[in-house]
Amino acid sequence: MRRRIGPERGAGPLTDTARRIIRLNYGFQLLFNLLWWMPVFYAYQKAAGLSDGQIFGIQSIYYVAFCLFEIPTGLVADRIGARNCLRAGAVVMTAANLAPVLSASYTGFLVHFLAIAAGRSLTSGAASAYLYDGLRAERCDEHYLKAEGTARALGLAAKVVCWPLVGPLMTVAHAAPYVLSAASAAGSLACAVALPRLAGEGVRGDRGGAFLRESGSALRCVAASPWLALVMVQGVAVFTLSRICQVNLFQPILLDHGIGEAAHGGVLAAMTVAEAVASARPQWLSRRLPPVAWVSILSLVLAGTLAAMTLGGPWAVIALLCLFAAATGFAYPIQRKLVNDAVPPDAPRATLLSVESIVDRAVCALAAVAVGAYLSAGHLDTLLWHSALATVLLLGVFQLVVRSGVVGRARLASGASGAESGARDPAVPTANPAA
Repeated sequence: MRRRIGPERGAGPLTDTARRIIRLNYGFQLLFNLLWWMPVFYAYQKAAGLSDGQIFGIQSIYYVAFCLFEIPTGLVADRIGARNCLRAGAVVMTAANLAPVLSASYTGFLVHFLAIAAGRSLTSGAASAYLYDGLRAERCDEHYLKAEGTARALGLAAKVVCWPLVGPLMTVAHAAPYVLSAASAAGSLACAVALPRLAGEGVRGDRGGAFLRESGSALRCVAASPWLALVMVQGVAVFTLSRICQVNLFQPILLDHGIGEAAHGGVLAAMTVAEAVASARPQWLSRRLPPVAWVSILSLVLAGTLAAMTLGGPWAVIALLCLFAAATGFAYPIQRKLVNDAVPPDAPRATLLSVESIVDRAVCALAAVAVGAYLSAGHLDTLLWHSALATVLLLGVFQLVVRSGVVGRARLASGASGAESGARDPAVPTANPAA
């Protein structure tokens, strides 16, 4: 019988506190990320009088702002505690979703997206860090992967249920998508308030010290841990491909294959279901390969589906988009666990997760510029092929570095132990992949 990725056999039962942490994390992740306005924000801004240049200009500012906010918000999480940072993020997100209701103008939408960037950056590293540290404190860390994946799956499932209701609700109250998003964010605040306090929470903040020093400490940690840096780089392919395809290229691909706008909602729902199911079941993947190998394989699947979309007809493209979404669903929780496992003991976890997010979004911002140039020139198929080839090249370099032995020697020289030890961490390639 095949071994599968997930909780180890013989894993201990969840404690009451661990179960509470997991359930409240489910609620927080679902409500915080339930943006009712997502399917209609473009049309909503057009109806408010914004031009295409203004709409996409705000999106560009949003990506840049997200990168700029990530480091300070990660430092805040490590100083005041991840739980308090989640609360702050929920407050900011609630206010952000009300901005377009108060001012449906260019300024109002700009403030809205800047606040969204601040709110999401406050939680991007803190949420994962709190869940990981909370389960580890309860000696239930073997349940982390399933908890992370299920939280993502529940959030995606909620979108499938709620997004079709947006159109009818707007006929009753035009601002309903933003009001409901604010209400959902307020619900996530209630979940964050109910989260139990972790041992040692906020200790970093009590010691004082400059943000700049802690930022330098996080960067030195990345430089001193080649494995952590490599795992972060490997995740760039997953994040960039999934973001660009599911946000920027989703409609152009469908339209290019003659699939009208009326069917886009159904295709998006099917993709979301595929991603939700895969996110909730990373243990379906055989453990004969280590998780780091699975992330590489899934990244190649993403690249291959993009290239294949240039060859198939409408139904083939829809099937490939669903396969793309499923591969993304499998990859995200595994990649998140790889990074958490690679963080050295006593390192500023939330700050380091923010560093990873900065790298991902910086590459995504550059990719978005390239996407605009390709689409303006009418070269969609060329863009898909070049994206696939770039991914293969990146992963090829990654595998060469991993197999060179440089990383393993550096880890031994640094005296890594525990989750850092290749002998005990299934995320680290060994001579016997099945070990």
